[in-house]
Amino acid sequence: MSERPTGPLGDLDDRLKRLRESGGTEHRPAARPTSGVGFGMRVGVELVAALVVGGGIGFLLDRWLGTKPWLFLVFFILGFAAGLLNVYRLMTGQGYAAGYKPPKVIDERDPDEKS
Repeated sequence: MSERPTGPLGDLDDRLKRLRESGGTEHRPAARPTSGVGFGMRVGVELVAALVVGGGIGFLLDRWLGTKPWLFLVFFILGFAAGLLNVYRLMTGQGYAAGYKPPKVIDERDPDEKS
């Protein structure tokens, strides 16, 4: 089992060894910051998707239970509220993390250092 792999696995093994020896601490950013148009489109999609899902659930429940139009109206309003909450979280930079508070920033100063 200590034989060196051949082919693509051997090449991968060589590249991993070189990366480990060089330190390999550089990371490429995962994505570019979004442009203003992209951000605006995301806000619009968040609102519309929440309205469509809420209205769709209400419509289907109304057809199933025969309560037209009450459940449609209730779920449409709930979808609107969910869309506004998603936009609020997007604008405050919270993303889809659990809870409603932004993550705490860890202070990287020396704990023995007095401020």
